[in-house]
Amino acid sequence: MKVTMFHLMPYPRLSDEVIAAHDSYWVTMPNTYYDPKVGHVAYNQYLDQLELCDELGFDGVAVNEHHQTPYGMMPSPIVTASALARRTRNCKIAILGSAFCLREHPLTLAEEHAMIDNITGGRLITGFVRGVGAEYTVFGVNPVLSQERHYEAHDLVMQAWTRPGPFAFEGKHYHVEYVNVWPRPYQQPHPPIWCPSQGSNETIEWAAHPDRKYLYLQNFNPFSAALKYLNYYREIAQGRYGYAATSAQLGFGAPVYVADTDEQAMNEAREPIEFLFNKGFKMPGGMFFPPGYSSPSSLRQMAAAKSSIMAARKTVEQLAEQRVIIVGSPDTVIRQLRDCHRQLGFSNYVAMLQFGSMSHEMAVRNIRRFAKDVMPALQALGDKDYQGFEMPKVAAH
Repeated sequence: MKVTMFHLMPYPRLSDEVIAAHDSYWVTMPNTYYDPKVGHVAYNQYLDQLELCDELGFDGVAVNEHHQTPYGMMPSPIVTASALARRTRNCKIAILGSAFCLREHPLTLAEEHAMIDNITGGRLITGFVRGVGAEYTVFGVNPVLSQERHYEAHDLVMQAWTRPGPFAFEGKHYHVEYVNVWPRPYQQPHPPIWCPSQGSNETIEWAAHPDRKYLYLQNFNPFSAALKYLNYYREIAQGRYGYAATSAQLGFGAPVYVADTDEQAMNEAREPIEFLFNKGFKMPGGMFFPPGYSSPSSLRQMAAAKSSIMAARKTVEQLAEQRVIIVGSPDTVIRQLRDCHRQLGFSNYVAMLQFGSMSHEMAVRNIRRFAKDVMPALQALGDKDYQGFEMPKVAAH
């Protein structure tokens, strides 16, 4: 198994009074609360944490994209990945992901991803995401068009990376007379593609298609939901497309905190993880799942999965019980993750080791402890440790 450290780069904790005074932590939280001096320190500490992961033997580090929110200060993961490109030597750099479909010109991201792939000598992993509903509010993009823009932006970028140019691309949303990107990607035909998703059936079916077979990643959901979604990927691959999906097509992730004992881990993780889930996700329901963003069936499914972690105040104990997070001593964390792998059979584990209001010192301690006492056991896991997949007697479609 490969192990990747994922970072949101949150703005350091705003006060409860500030958060309570506004109806959302996203999009409309006034940027007058942003202090550039605080941001300067935080950005550099976060980069230090990711660079430390390279030194400690992580297989990858991962960044992502969010806009106009203290939840995550990476409106451009390209900038973060570029900063890491020359400061890391061995680990993959995963952009999980870039919202190509939110751009009027996806080719700019295609060019930037190709640049990073060349600078790193082929260490880039590209993530194709649609972005959560709040991003559509930021960019003024109609969420009803989300799926079709996503598919078309993907096709444009894939052709730009793999088809000799110049050529013209004429789609419904993107019209380019000359597609002829310089540089081409270092990895041929293109960097590995991952699809992080909240659980849309359409995304799973699209990622599993034989023309793509992209790695599908689940994160920030109860384990029961992740089990359902990853098994649905295998079911679609086998039942609809006629092939057996491998573990190389599946990933799983969660916030993780490790301490000497289970009690110590729970006590230390309590404040930062409860801040993340009870404050960091604060937004109107229609902003997270805007009308038209997903099909009605997928929307009901995702809302049901999220309701158990977003509808009411959650405690660290409740989140750990649902295995939304993994918290405990090294032995407990290893045992739980082995069990997750036994049931899911994923090839890539994505660990969020800094989260919520966690301090730099606490994050570094967590990263070092995880790397020393947990990661070797995870990296030793393989298909032999997976219980296997049995096709349901009645296929979903």
